[in-house]
Amino acid sequence: MKIGFIGAGNMGRAIIDGWLKTKTVAPADLYIHSAHAASYEPYAKANGLQAMASNLAVAEAADVIVLAVKPNIALHVLKSVQPAMTAGKWVITMVSGIDLADYETVVGAMPILRIMPNVNVAIGAGMTALVGNDELTADQYAAGQQLFDALGATSEIGEKDFSTFSALAGSSPAYIYFFIDAMARAGVKHGLDKATATKIAAQATLGSAKMVLASDKIPFDLIDQVSSPGGTTVAGLLAMEEAGFMTAVVKGIDATIAKELGND
Repeated sequence: MKIGFIGAGNMGRAIIDGWLKTKTVAPADLYIHSAHAASYEPYAKANGLQAMASNLAVAEAADVIVLAVKPNIALHVLKSVQPAMTAGKWVITMVSGIDLADYETVVGAMPILRIMPNVNVAIGAGMTALVGNDELTADQYAAGQQLFDALGATSEIGEKDFSTFSALAGSSPAYIYFFIDAMARAGVKHGLDKATATKIAAQATLGSAKMVLASDKIPFDLIDQVSSPGGTTVAGLLAMEEAGFMTAVVKGIDATIAKELGND
């Protein structure tokens, strides 16, 4: 399968990096063009990708076109490559804020898979939301799901839930980095060097996340497993709750969703 990227920003490169790292797609099968030649051409050369002269050239060469441009130009860009969208070709769009119905008003009946990945796809540990339009075949959807399952995990959700997914998966890496840094700073406060404290906090977070995914218990039940009555963990949890930890997390998610919906 030949895959063409129109746009080569941070998230587009994260996906490409992930596919190359996991050997999901061969470099020679990846075609790329961006308006910023000084940026994408060296990247393509360094990774053995096919640097193309135009968006249309990408669409002509590829079987699947990944639309990875800014929302304000996405519809125009897709319309401009429509002549190259011959039978069997389909689109993966990672553009935020544009629904499948919006594309249909501009390009009509074109098979489109809408996705929302997070930056962790770059290391094969991402989370990607998927939804296809009516023109996308079951085989095309399965192929798209396989591509992104290789970069972590996927979840099929309705478009109405994309803003919530964005907060829980798209923005949350920053929140989790924030939490890890806070843990590390506490370690430094009590005598550890920053690198050691960060490694400990990050590994503990990673292991805890894996435990949640591997267990059939809800997180609160897992909390009980590591909390002895009257013990040190309970003391820490009570102090965090007194400081508003849970409320702060929920408010952060609420604010992210409100911003995504334009209600801030």
